Amino acid sequence: MSEDSPLLLMKGIVKQFPGVRALDGVDLDVRAGEVHCLLGQNGAGKSTLIKILAGAHQPDEGTITLGGEQVRLSSPIAAIRSGVSTIYQELDLVDGLSVAENIFLGHEPSRLGFVHQGQAARAARGLLERLGHGEIRPNGEVGRLSPAAKQVVSMARALSHDTRLIIMDEPSAALAHDEVDNLFRIIRELTAQGVAVIYISHRLEEIRQIGDRVTVLKDGRTVAVGLPARDTPTSQVVALMTGRNVEYVFPPRPEPGAHEGRAEVVRVEGLAVPGVFADVSFAVRAGEIVGLAGLVGSGRSEIIEAIYGARRYTGSVVLEGRPVRGGGTARTVRLGMGLAPEERKAQALLLDQSVARNITLAGLGRYSRWGWLDRRREAAEARRLVESLDIRPGDPDRPIKTLSGGNQQKAVLARWLVDGRKLLLLDEPTRGVDVGARAELYAVVRRLADEGIGVLLVSSEVPEVLGLADRVLVIREGQVIHQADARDLDEHRVLDMIMEGSAL
Repeated sequence: MSEDSPLLLMKGIVKQFPGVRALDGVDLDVRAGEVHCLLGQNGAGKSTLIKILAGAHQPDEGTITLGGEQVRLSSPIAAIRSGVSTIYQELDLVDGLSVAENIFLGHEPSRLGFVHQGQAARAARGLLERLGHGEIRPNGEVGRLSPAAKQVVSMARALSHDTRLIIMDEPSAALAHDEVDNLFRIIRELTAQGVAVIYISHRLEEIRQIGDRVTVLKDGRTVAVGLPARDTPTSQVVALMTGRNVEYVFPPRPEPGAHEGRAEVVRVEGLAVPGVFADVSFAVRAGEIVGLAGLVGSGRSEIIEAIYGARRYTGSVVLEGRPVRGGGTARTVRLGMGLAPEERKAQALLLDQSVARNITLAGLGRYSRWGWLDRRREAAEARRLVESLDIRPGDPDRPIKTLSGGNQQKAVLARWLVDGRKLLLLDEPTRGVDVGARAELYAVVRRLADEGIGVLLVSSEVPEVLGLADRVLVIREGQVIHQADARDLDEHRVLDMIMEGSAL
């Protein structure tokens, strides 16, 4: 490999999933010793691309050349052996194990078939010192470390292999300002040693600080390769990232001012969770959809969780004139709130249970008499809601795990309509949902709002927030930096605000 040749060259990468072409001919080249930033909105294809590099997915078409040789990264182990290490946003460390055990997990130093703990501890100490964190004890339990220290351990694990390329997915999302500075110091030291870094972030100010070149993805395609990270204007990057091949079909909104004078469903005053967000205040009126727009880690989901009673907070939440503080989620449900959480399968569904049971789960007391469940009443209500929300297939007895993502999400919404809700909290309601089902979900949400339910919506997709919400709150680093009618905002402006922090 000549000095001018890239360390990594990906050409014409295509990846197809059922019904979705996630990557449609992506190109990427990364040089040894550089920080190459990969940008794109949610759904642009970044995650699929790095999973191909990590060996978790195989491309359907295209070639990967590493160090001048064409390679096939057939598994995560093959990728690691080829010198590619990936540090995901959700760190895959084992909390119950020690630092040294995590660093060498799967390739432990051994002698005569037995793990050599002393050798592992010494080698771990050397790696941690190389990263400037000799204070992290190799024998300490990983679960007791701060998020920043855990990230250092993940980098040490990457360096425990013969790593030539490290992929970092939103590495600063859980870090404080001083911890980000330290992360950048480590990255600069690694690149000075010839290690290449692919850095994925939505924060353009970070890209300018740490990046050398930028590649932009949009709708599974490369729209810009190798732009200078420090000299490319924000407006140009935002223009490259925005725009979609598929136009989502949003239902018509009420006329401006239609919600003025309506009763407030919920009022939030001075809401704060220390270290996450602070001094958040707003109200949602009956029939109004309010959207929260911001980056991952900005505090959007945590605001919803606090309102729902799943997080301890300071400040006040008042639902139709009644304070909801205390009593946790059980009280908020009794008062009339419902939540469709971000992780639908892990947090909202009993996958082995029927559609009917998942729908009636939050209101089983409604169908009970003297401690006995009236299954006929339960089934009748479930069937009514299946028909009302057009959940397909229309069989309430079918296991919910056999339904598509869009129909599973409809069942989650149906759950909160059994007893009647005042406020629905929707966190990433269309994640993992195909385009056709999205339009159906949008219509359901708007119909519920038209019936008088207040809706608070979180989505990583700015077009979704702007297309579905009546009013938008822009969140950045735990602060509401702007509120406006959705009609008065556009995608470029919102991205400028959440990336640069300027309310233009």
